Amino acid sequence: MRRFTPWMLAAGLIFLWAPILLLVGYAFSGSRTAFQWGGFSLRWFAALAENERLLEAAFLSLRIAAGSATLATLVGGGIGWVLARHGRFRGRAIFGALAGAPLVLPEVVMGLALLLLFVGLNALTGWPEGRGAATVFLAHAALGAAYVAVVVQARLSALDPRLEEAAADLGATPGVVFRTVTLPLIAPSLAAGWMLAFVLSLDDVVLASFVSGPGGTTLPMWLFSQLRLGLSPEANALAAVMLGAVALTGLLGWAAWRRKWAGPNEMRGRVA
Repeated sequence: MRRFTPWMLAAGLIFLWAPILLLVGYAFSGSRTAFQWGGFSLRWFAALAENERLLEAAFLSLRIAAGSATLATLVGGGIGWVLARHGRFRGRAIFGALAGAPLVLPEVVMGLALLLLFVGLNALTGWPEGRGAATVFLAHAALGAAYVAVVVQARLSALDPRLEEAAADLGATPGVVFRTVTLPLIAPSLAAGWMLAFVLSLDDVVLASFVSGPGGTTLPMWLFSQLRLGLSPEANALAAVMLGAVALTGLLGWAAWRRKWAGPNEMRGRVA
């Protein structure tokens, strides 16, 4: 079985990455058809820089994703803290079920529920006056908070409570214990939850289709609408730019991690 493992791994990687690399390759095609090779050209990258509607949708998606991920981290972190540290309390089962509902509910159901919520709020309070970027932001934050809560709850449940108890025994107040002990320990889970919520928001098209309106067209919605008329090669160019940005961010993060941990390890080797 072991001799088949490398081939299985290679087949899995090819299955995952071949379509993405093919998409990037077509971004450098000179043909007007999105998936037809017409010779090497950078014309679509220049056209992308001049396509204000596409760029506006992309920047709106990034802003909504960053803002909703931040709100989801704050709300989801609080939910995870309550579920992990407050034990049994009245209504805990209902609270946990409601907090985790977005994980199991179809997005169509959640989108319809949020649409009815915003329509009802508008009828009662006059807010929101119209669906747009704000309602998409809140919908994505509600979705991301459930995922952040699961990640944070799992991290808190795995922590040794004696670390916090030791700090409290030394005279630290609950706020100091949280800031100096608990928060650094759960920081990786908060970062992971933020990134997960960011990706979910950037990728979502179902929720946004229900709760968006004029001025709330995100990049996935724009791309989905273009499928009816045929995708432009500019979408390929945008995908190549986004993939390059993700790869660059990953390389910078890996370099920072390597610099942070390689230095102490080298120092230990010299001392030894």
